[in-house]
Order: sequence, then structure tokens, then C-alpha cells
Amino acid sequence: MMTNTLKGKKIVLGITGSIAAYKACYIIRGLIKRGAEVQVVITPAGKEFITPITLSALTSKPVISEFFAQRDGTWNSHVDLGLWADAMLIAPATASTIGKMANGIADNMLVTTYLSSKAPVFVAPAMDLDMFAHPSTQKNLDTLRSYGNHIIEPAMGELASHLVGKGRMEEPEIIIRHLEEYFAGRDGDLVGKTILITAGPTYEKIDPVRFIGNYSSGKMGFALADECAARGAKVILVAGPVQQKTHYPIYQRHDVESAAEMFDTVVSLFGSVDAAILSAAVADYTPERVADQKIKREKTGEMTLDLKPTQDIAAYLGNLKKQCPGKVLVGFALETNDELFHAEDKLKRKNFDFIVLNSLNDKGAGFRCDTNKISIIDPKGKTDYPLKPKTEVAADIVNRLVESLSF
Repeated sequence: MMTNTLKGKKIVLGITGSIAAYKACYIIRGLIKRGAEVQVVITPAGKEFITPITLSALTSKPVISEFFAQRDGTWNSHVDLGLWADAMLIAPATASTIGKMANGIADNMLVTTYLSSKAPVFVAPAMDLDMFAHPSTQKNLDTLRSYGNHIIEPAMGELASHLVGKGRMEEPEIIIRHLEEYFAGRDGDLVGKTILITAGPTYEKIDPVRFIGNYSSGKMGFALADECAARGAKVILVAGPVQQKTHYPIYQRHDVESAAEMFDTVVSLFGSVDAAILSAAVADYTPERVADQKIKREKTGEMTLDLKPTQDIAAYLGNLKKQCPGKVLVGFALETNDELFHAEDKLKRKNFDFIVLNSLNDKGAGFRCDTNKISIIDPKGKTDYPLKPKTEVAADIVNRLVESLSF
């Protein structure tokens, strides 16, 4: 799996009196599945919508609602709870609770925990559209933003009133995504490093509607971008024409089409990075001439296409690297025959620190697959890896990158 930014994180989940309280169960399951520890704090009104026993069963922890748990002198410390948390999430957050948070009205365990918290706070409002649009609600949300809280905007849709508008709490997966994105890049073994990654194919124009291309989907490069971002790197992604998106926010994304565009972009960025991972499937040849208009079969008949070599990005960067001690350059080799010989030759010729070899002869590896089977080759030898999802392959490659950057 891709590096999990929520693993080991302690999350206080505040639940208030909204019909959307049932969605808190899905939030809890999603957080725990990602390795987080969840402590629920619920308002008295929240217990009217969902029972503490349900929440306790999901979290394996007693649910906190009152200051005093029993009449034996024991009590729940909102201060300790606020200090324990790595993040606090209030979902759903009603207009009442938002107003209390904005104005410091500490009349329940949830708001006192919020006021004591040193951790980042995320608020997911849930209410009818007119309540959400009311100036007092908007003013309170602006106040919370000014305090540094993260507001997860509600979605458009049908509400409990059967009206349609903005006010329904965002879906659990999207709420969890906000937390993942917050923690991505704050911890990890690539904090402070800038990594350049190329991904996808290039298209070499023949005429305005035709091109020479390849089957690359960009999945491997985007998995690498996510892995590096999750581990703290500033990621600069140069992508050919693909439909992929990154899971985590990245520092920069440059979209290009041709090998020439990718060459110019990558060369201009190389001086500012600590490492480059060249996973793009760049065309080796491009047409000598590009027709201004669509070539008509009826007029042209048989056609010969004259090709010229594209500029070799890897070789150019490998040469630049000689003047930049400490930079790490990682290459890829997709081969169909004599795989090891060609990969080792490419490693030397292009001055890579290591090269990732995969073969089209391996089932489940290569283009348009969600899995890959690789070998990592460096001057000291070869390490083989079994067939894995590309997210896990990305973790293996980045582990080796971290080792190379450490020397």
C-alpha cells in the first residue's frame, strides 16, 4: 500500500445533534482502517441520533459525553483529551455547536475539549440550507477560520427537510481525505527534499489529428508522486497526456504532450531538485515533418513517414548530474528481450544511481496494469521484487531512493 499518513494518529471525533450523525460510523471505520486511533466525544443532543454503544463498539473505547462519568468522583479531563489528540474532527457540526465554538461557550464536554486542544481542528458542518446560508452561521464559520480551524465545506444535495441545496455534511471518504492531505508531507523520511518525477507517454504529432504514442497510462509515475508526497517531499510532476490524478497534494504539476516539451520542462527544473525519477515512457522518435492539415488517404495513398530521434532526456540529465554531486537520478527500463543486459547497459550509459527494470514478458507487469513486477539494479547488483500493486511497488522504489539520498 501507499504510505498511510493516518497510521498511528490519535483522532478526537466530535459528534453533535444532527441527522448526519449516522455518517460518523463510516468516518470511524475509515479512520480505524487507515490505522488511526479514534476517541468519540458526543454532545447530549448527539446521543438522540446515535447511541454511544454503537460508537463504542466501533472504536473499542468508551464514548465520552459528560464531565463526570459516575458519582464516585471520577471525571473526564477535557485538557488531557485535547493534549492527547493529533487532530480533532467535529462531524457533523451543527449551527449550535459552531456558534459555541466560535464564541467560547464551553457548556459541554465537546466544546471544552475543543478549547483545550493543541491539535489542528477540522469542522464538517451539517444543517439545512437556510441555516447554513444565514449570516450568523457564516460569520461564525469565518471566525473559526480566522482561528486556524479547517472548515470542510458541506455538499449540495437533498437535505433532511427534503429541500435541495448546500448544507449536507460532506461524505465520510472526502472528510477523511482532508485529514490525509493535512498530514501528508508533515512527517516522513523525505521532508525537506524536492523530487522531480516524469510520468505517462508522449505524443509525437504526424498531423493535427494523428500522432505516434505508446500504451503508458502514467499509473506508475503517479503512484510514485503520491508515495513521495506522503513521505514529506515537495513533488514536481511532469506528466504526458494522461487521465490520472494524484491522491495527495503536490508542489507542482506540469502537463506536456511531446518529448521535446518534456525535455525542455525537465531540464529547466533539474537544477532545483534533490532527485529525479524518470518513469515516463518518452518517445524515441518523432516525425521529421508535421503536416499542417489532416493527411487524406484518398489523395496521399501509400505514405512513408520519416522519423528522427528525440532528445534523450535521461542521457542529458545523466551528464548534468556529473556536475551536481549528491543529486540522485533514477531510470526505468521496460524491455522485451535480454532484459538484464539492456538494463545494466542503460544504467551505465545514462549515469543512473539505480534503474527499475520491468519486462513485458511478465504477466501483470507493464503498461495499463494496476500491478507491476520489478527488479532494482544498481552498480552493486540486482534486487528482485514479486508482482505487487503499483502503489506497493512505488513504496519499494522510494525506499531505495531514500537510501540513495542518505549517502
